[in-house]
Amino acid sequence: MVHDVIIAGAGPVGLFLACELRLAKLSVLVLERLEDPSSPLKRLPFGMRGLWGPSMEAFYRRGLLEQIASHPGDGAPGPWRSGSAESGSPRRGPAGHFAGLQFDHRNIDTSRWTYRLPGPADTQMVSEMEHIERVLTAHALSLGIEIRRGQGVDDFESSNDEATVRSGGERLRARWLVGCDGGRSTVRKHGGFESVGTEPELTGYSIQVELADPSQLPLGRHSTSAGMYTQWQPGVFALADFDGGALHRVEPLTREHVQAVLRRVSCTDVTVNAVILASTWTDRSKQATTYRKGRVLLAGDAAHIHSPLGGQGLNLGLGDAMNLGWKLAATIRGDAPEGLLDSYTTERHPVGARILDWTRAQVASMRPDRQARALQAVLRDLIATRDGATYFAERVWGVSLRYDLGEEHPLVGRSCPDFELEDGTKTGTLLRAGHGLLLDFGRQASLSALDGLWGERVRYVASDARDRLGLTALLVRPDGFVAWASDTTPDPEAVTRAAARWFTRGEHPAMGG
Repeated sequence: MVHDVIIAGAGPVGLFLACELRLAKLSVLVLERLEDPSSPLKRLPFGMRGLWGPSMEAFYRRGLLEQIASHPGDGAPGPWRSGSAESGSPRRGPAGHFAGLQFDHRNIDTSRWTYRLPGPADTQMVSEMEHIERVLTAHALSLGIEIRRGQGVDDFESSNDEATVRSGGERLRARWLVGCDGGRSTVRKHGGFESVGTEPELTGYSIQVELADPSQLPLGRHSTSAGMYTQWQPGVFALADFDGGALHRVEPLTREHVQAVLRRVSCTDVTVNAVILASTWTDRSKQATTYRKGRVLLAGDAAHIHSPLGGQGLNLGLGDAMNLGWKLAATIRGDAPEGLLDSYTTERHPVGARILDWTRAQVASMRPDRQARALQAVLRDLIATRDGATYFAERVWGVSLRYDLGEEHPLVGRSCPDFELEDGTKTGTLLRAGHGLLLDFGRQASLSALDGLWGERVRYVASDARDRLGLTALLVRPDGFVAWASDTTPDPEAVTRAAARWFTRGEHPAMGG
């Protein structure tokens, strides 16, 4: 059997990508090296993950948001969501942070975000990694996706037509192979992808311990002459030891080792009675120079690694999957315009590079020296202002995300607002089948004539909206990003050119940068 796609890795990115491909009725096989997906590090307290705007919108547009937002079970507290403009509840308190410096909801000026509307997909939510994986696994299985656990990608060969994967003594064939197998990706290494970036400055520790005297170390974030530590709740710490990453995965995380690091970083003669849970990480930041080599693609941590500061990694990977899924599906179906699949790297690589620099900037402000302390003071003043808090919210929440699609309209390349149509339908729900949308708010006869021109790939919807934000019509890609928009009388030829660029083979404008 030749699968359409083999995906290496059954984490959230691999599972979400598999579900995207199944929307096009492709045959998908997911290989996961670990037999058991459960891990204490995926559960609270260390399994907590922040989901920001684009990720929540992706889940919403595929009908998964309510499941993701449901109580995860197993005694864990349910996900937390900020006050929503839709519900009318006020927003107050911490809204996010930069290297531990928090910005407040009350300082964020959302009126500057011209093309955002209230809806179920808010700007932030907290959930548990194990719960997210459980929801995505159940959804994947319900769609008929085959997941093989305890069987990873050992090696592979690729040609112009397919990839042959060696896995657990088997030889498996697929038209395409996608590596979603994490920061130490086998697919990236065996595929010869070049990965460039910066080496680590620190070893980070996530630890849960029993202290002999808990009163010795206060809760909260603390900078010291040796590094930084944050105690979220009694005995639960994140530590940054600026040792150049020397102790990451080098020594066993024994009680003695954890105690020595905690003493050094906290500058306190604290005693650790027992270690409940401990893991290390670094701020190594590297990115593949391209996300595609022939029939092999990368997504998630396989394509880019960075420190977990700010919780951007999961969101970045889910954005990769949403962007890649419909483009790879169209390529396999044979109706993709020339260059469509290459636009995956063109669009997502700059997003990844920007996140890597964002995490590097956080590390720079955390260094245990006078220059970093001076920088922290400036950032603390800035983040407390209205302009500053709004800027940080735009970056952290993903509000500022915009693909350069070569169009002048300010909405093009941004996420489509969740318009409420006359019958109460929200545009986000119209994207669940993975099709594009042509929204005609003015019911123009010239646009209605385009209905059916691109088959099932684009759905034509003629309806006014409760708040159309001054727009007359817009074309939305399957991933929910706007490909064309107009606030004047729409030009059918412009719509046709835009649709040809994303949905049909043949003559069309060149792909934009």
